[in-house]
Amino acid sequence: MSCPQNMLNGVAGSILENDVVDSDGKRRRIPSLSLPQRENAFLIMIQISHSIVDDLPMPWFGLDIGGTLTKLVYFEPTDTDEFIDPETERLVAKTIHNYLVSNKAYGEAGVRDVYLQLNNVNINARTGVIHFIRFPTERMPYFIQLVKSKGFAQMSSTVCATGGGAIKYSKDAEQELGIQFYKADELESLIKGIEFVAANNPDECFYYDNPLDEEKCRKFIWRWSSARCSSTDEERKDEHVKDGLQYPYVVCNIGSGVSVLVVRGKSQFERASGSSIGGGFFAGLCCMLCKCETFEEAIELAARGDNKNVDKLVRDIYGGDYDSVGLPGDTVAASFGKCCASDREKIRVEDLARSALVTTCNNIGSIALNVAISHGIDRIVFVGNFLRVNPIASRHLAHAMNFWSKGTKKALFLSHEGYFGAVGCLDKLVDVTEMRRNHRNGNGVDPVMHKDS
Repeated sequence: MSCPQNMLNGVAGSILENDVVDSDGKRRRIPSLSLPQRENAFLIMIQISHSIVDDLPMPWFGLDIGGTLTKLVYFEPTDTDEFIDPETERLVAKTIHNYLVSNKAYGEAGVRDVYLQLNNVNINARTGVIHFIRFPTERMPYFIQLVKSKGFAQMSSTVCATGGGAIKYSKDAEQELGIQFYKADELESLIKGIEFVAANNPDECFYYDNPLDEEKCRKFIWRWSSARCSSTDEERKDEHVKDGLQYPYVVCNIGSGVSVLVVRGKSQFERASGSSIGGGFFAGLCCMLCKCETFEEAIELAARGDNKNVDKLVRDIYGGDYDSVGLPGDTVAASFGKCCASDREKIRVEDLARSALVTTCNNIGSIALNVAISHGIDRIVFVGNFLRVNPIASRHLAHAMNFWSKGTKKALFLSHEGYFGAVGCLDKLVDVTEMRRNHRNGNGVDPVMHKDS
């Protein structure tokens, strides 16, 4: 989009971003026009409105529209004492705050995960809070109507989104809201989100000791940047801490399905493996076998169940441990192996749910470990919405990793679980806006139009 000629008075120039400092010390964020030097070598700055140049206007959202769950992150600026934002943006921000931030639940299924809120985060030279909200993807049409009725998107021309729904719902978003979805790559968004959150939350990463022992199980924070447990903080307080994450590492992303990635550096990653046996498999199996209505209900059933009543164990076959190959007697030999027994009527739905969970976790753990071994990597990180409100799955994954690696590798987990794709989109929004600005200045292609082509 170019400036009207009558605004330029026939003089060629270029659009710039500027922070203008007022007499009271506040910075006013305005786009401006830099005109070429004249004979007296002075620079004329002409303020132009956001309708002419979109200087990443508020609000800033990131969306990950998955097959089952949609994750939304919202950046709310808190540095209002330093910046004077346009009146329209302040009104929209107030409306969003009053509705989203003042509530923890929205309608029948929308939830804001307050405990995950990140404070004092810096994005695009602004400081603020990131809020984390989720709702079932099947409710996406209702979400679009809500955004329209509340006027949340009236200042935004582009929203970065990832996941299959970014394609499925892009037409509805454009027609109903007048915005375009920039369809960010899922895996790139995932890695960008992980590294952004880990850099802003030193307590993000954790692991379990004695994961399946109800009395001895303990959760410990893992200092990823320095590869040590948080219990050593005091004795290592004077030690130089390396910046960011330490490479390489394996990421196992568990959503409806499973993707396993090898990450060797910033923007250096590849998908090494995957599986269809993930969160969707677990939830679907529980719906059919246990008559569950929701993922949460399936997890609650599994928490009360015992898979040993359903799975055939090594001791059921050998009468004890299988010493010659190093298999303890309580190792699962055949998932659901006891369902064909004559006394199967004793099996409870809770036991079936627990067996489905253990089967899913064992499969995922095996795949992730094999990738780590084949690539010579020790750090294995599990993320994804399958782990949300699901510490049982995390503990089973931790046990599987410890057992099959003979204690040489630990399963690591991240607190923000399934939100990393959405956070990566929020970070990508800054890049997209800069690319669009360059396009308007004749320095490249429009990333949104190029992405759709």
